[in-house]
Amino acid sequence: MIGDPTGRSETRRALSREEVLENARTYERQVFKVLDPERTTLAFNSTWMAQMSAIGLIELAAKHTVARMLERDDFRKRFAAQLPISIHEFLYPLVQGYDSVALRADVELGGTDQRFNLLVGRELQRAYGQEPQVVLTMPLLEGLDGVQKMSKSLDNFVAIDERPGEMFGKLMSIADPLMLRYYELLSDISPEELEGLRAALAAGRVNPRDAKARLAEELVARYHGAEAARGARAEFDRVFRGGGLPDEVERVELRWEQPRIRLPELLVAAGLAASRSEARRLISQGGVRLNGDRVVDPEHECQARGETLVQVGKRRFRRVAFGDATAPS
Repeated sequence: MIGDPTGRSETRRALSREEVLENARTYERQVFKVLDPERTTLAFNSTWMAQMSAIGLIELAAKHTVARMLERDDFRKRFAAQLPISIHEFLYPLVQGYDSVALRADVELGGTDQRFNLLVGRELQRAYGQEPQVVLTMPLLEGLDGVQKMSKSLDNFVAIDERPGEMFGKLMSIADPLMLRYYELLSDISPEELEGLRAALAAGRVNPRDAKARLAEELVARYHGAEAARGARAEFDRVFRGGGLPDEVERVELRWEQPRIRLPELLVAAGLAASRSEARRLISQGGVRLNGDRVVDPEHECQARGETLVQVGKRRFRRVAFGDATAPS
């Protein structure tokens, strides 16, 4: 409910219990694509934190100092810039650290950006007379943009629970230099094989597209099975090499009063653009097709009747079915 302030340049709002539980359900769906549910225990830290009294919280806070808290990079930068830091944000590393105490954790796994929080857990375990946990950090995976870490909020992510075809297409869109990073962090390929692939790519003996397809098929198979992975690869080849359509195109029903609709509004209504300004940019860059024909005029208007196939970029399709907005649902 506190919200992790890691990497934040401003105060992060506290979440309601309902929001936390909804987030937890999505995490559970994803994590059990990796972990065996029969051998996994899910623990909510409300089990122990909700029972902690004000006295207990004060005792917990007394085991850490403000000076140590300000060693944390994001807090230090905000303090130097005279930006506000709420007291509840200082509680986050303490509460996460106390989880290790409550669980008597032997090992805690986290991204490199969590190093401070993980080490607080070790310090608190010492303070409570426990053996400090081993901290194991993992490098952060760059997102599809190749710059910032993969994040849903930055829309540069590949979700492990999305459709096989969507996952395959996103992985095929990564830049060639980033592909080797994905192989290193995500594939089961051995270090020796990776070096061989790197050399083969540099020498031109392997086509980058083929290497990406191999990686995409491996990762889709991991989360959806080998058959789904082969199907996703075949669909990609048919759509993006042969100019066909995906087997499944999402259908959107749109009620519209006017006989025509501006293309930017259509993209937003179909969920293919977050705003009209983004839609106009996509159109101007030549990334939008209507019924297979490229449209580059942001002022273009479409007939608001029947069905229209809308495509943005190489991978995103919608069938928009227009209906009378005054008709009963």
